[in-house]
Amino acid sequence: MKGDPRVRILEGPLAIEVARFGTPLAVGMGLQTLFSLVDAYLIGHLETDVAHPALGAIGICDQLAALGTIVSYGLTVATTALISRRHGQGDAAGVKHLAWQSLLIVLGLSAVLGLVGTLGASVLIHDVIGAKGRVAELGTHYLRVLMGGSFSIFLLLHVTSLMRALGSAKTPVSILIGANALNLVLAVLLVYGPGPAPAPLAWGPPIARALGIPRLELQGAAWATLIARCLALAPALFVLVRRFELFRKDGRGPADLPVMKNIAGLAWPSSIQLVLRVAGMLFVQSLGARAFTTDTDQTITTALGIAFRLETMALFVALGWGSAAQTFVGQNLGAGKPRRALHAGSYAALYTAIMMAVLAIFYRTSGASIVAFFDSDPGVVATALMYFSWVGFSYVGLGIGIVLGSAVQGAGATRRALLLDGAIVVLFQLPACLTVGFAEGARFQHLAWVVAITYVAFAVVHILHYRRGRFLDTLAG
Repeated sequence: MKGDPRVRILEGPLAIEVARFGTPLAVGMGLQTLFSLVDAYLIGHLETDVAHPALGAIGICDQLAALGTIVSYGLTVATTALISRRHGQGDAAGVKHLAWQSLLIVLGLSAVLGLVGTLGASVLIHDVIGAKGRVAELGTHYLRVLMGGSFSIFLLLHVTSLMRALGSAKTPVSILIGANALNLVLAVLLVYGPGPAPAPLAWGPPIARALGIPRLELQGAAWATLIARCLALAPALFVLVRRFELFRKDGRGPADLPVMKNIAGLAWPSSIQLVLRVAGMLFVQSLGARAFTTDTDQTITTALGIAFRLETMALFVALGWGSAAQTFVGQNLGAGKPRRALHAGSYAALYTAIMMAVLAIFYRTSGASIVAFFDSDPGVVATALMYFSWVGFSYVGLGIGIVLGSAVQGAGATRRALLLDGAIVVLFQLPACLTVGFAEGARFQHLAWVVAITYVAFAVVHILHYRRGRFLDTLAG
């Protein structure tokens, strides 16, 4: 059993195996956010007149780019659910065919969304979000690179998730760690160029000067992220081909429209569900920019840009545990073990809740130092701390809702999971945000209250749904 991940997933001690499998996935997904945190740190140490608007810009751009990533990740979720079940059934040919067809879909989506980002960056920043001044100016150029090169993150998440669906948790993490290390080196060179740079990064300018690399500031951060992700794809694809025998000639072929339709049919509810979660964050960012900022005072936008970068870490860690839940549910369901599949989702939710609580405590106790690490402006720090004071512990609810929703998706009930999240976001979060955002005497902390209540609601609704006997019947069926 020790050397066979499939046997461990289907027969090993469930609590131990879920923890063993899920922990590196949660860490690996959390590492995805380090790309943006590294950018925030480097940008935050530029000249003040550039750093403040740039931090606000990347906060907005990351949320916009995340929408496309989430749509792609929905396709990945559907693919991994199908592949996990085929793998649980021992259908190697079916796994290869699904992997290739899903890759074709992701490549097509990359081309479409890359074109939208390249041509429509200005409209998204100015008209959709309502950003103003230098934030809008810097954000437009940054978003063009970020979304234009979105294929890199789409493919990186997809291929590492395929590894996970086939029982590998450590290799994807190793690849992501390498990508983050490379991103740091490239970002230092491209952001600061020949200098100046902060003392801890003083090694960068001499190298940039020797290589003739110019000082690109915010643009350099975008290019560093894109290049690092592209280079990380090479070993990831190599592992899939050599170790898992995917994408080889015997598994490739022309587009199989019925299979693609099946993947898309499972994917669109998952994609929309995750888009709704990110759209809720983006809506708060937009409302904060419109209601609580001016052309000369971007404090709220900058504070939210930093806070949401840290909050995205909580989101992605939860998605990592959700991926573990999907794998265990899918493979055990494929092997005819619905009760074990159900319990696996519960264990993953428990571990997520513990990790979210630890993260919330860390943000609340060390929030001032963390925020000041990126931007030491007193107004920015105070605003971000106020946000964490209200929202921090609700990350437990956010994490539980994500994991239990992912477990439902792993069973193939993607539309049901979408309806639950959609009801919370559309019927409560959006109207509540509008009400408190434009009410007479409205304050920014009122938006934070709405976010916290929303995250708690995710947990309550998903727990009640997961405990229902009919959900077990779905698994058994």
